[in-house]
Amino acid sequence: MIILFGAAGSGKSLQGQTLAEKHNWEWLSVGQLLRNRHNPELEAIMLKGELVPDDLVVRMMHAAAEEALEAGKGNVIFDGYPRDEWQAQWIVNNGDVEKIQGAIVLKVSHDELWRRLQERGREDDTRESIEKRWSLFEQTIYSMSETLKGAGVPIVEVDGEGAVEEVTGRIEKVLSDWSIINTQTEKSE
Repeated sequence: MIILFGAAGSGKSLQGQTLAEKHNWEWLSVGQLLRNRHNPELEAIMLKGELVPDDLVVRMMHAAAEEALEAGKGNVIFDGYPRDEWQAQWIVNNGDVEKIQGAIVLKVSHDELWRRLQERGREDDTRESIEKRWSLFEQTIYSMSETLKGAGVPIVEVDGEGAVEEVTGRIEKVLSDWSIINTQTEKSE
């Protein structure tokens, strides 16, 4: 399992979906799984830029990952999960950390993040909710990273700016370095 971290607008969903499609992996996004539930209470929480209860998120993501792996998907990409220190600690304490091969943090400037979010025009992308999500991400990424690193998970920052293909290439270079994919074999096919 691979974790993609990044602030709202960093491109982690696009990159996660691109990698999943290219390598026949499963892309699991907390936000997308929650939106797919069509639960008005959860949608109201997300619209305000707040986080849904941790216990719901960890159970949902754990079950989805297990289901994907049992279905024969080669790997799972977690998009924005864990979202806080409690969730990172749950992953460590409940054995899921042993399945995590690494975490990648997409680094993107605030100006570029805001430009991207204005382009996608999603209903829950209000200025207030976005700034709240950026603040939450910046407050939690260090503690989550330290918890995961302490459990042996490698974490690498990747420049998330530029063309989609360039960013995908940077991520695949890290995945190749971790021996998750073989970019030499794929280039010669």
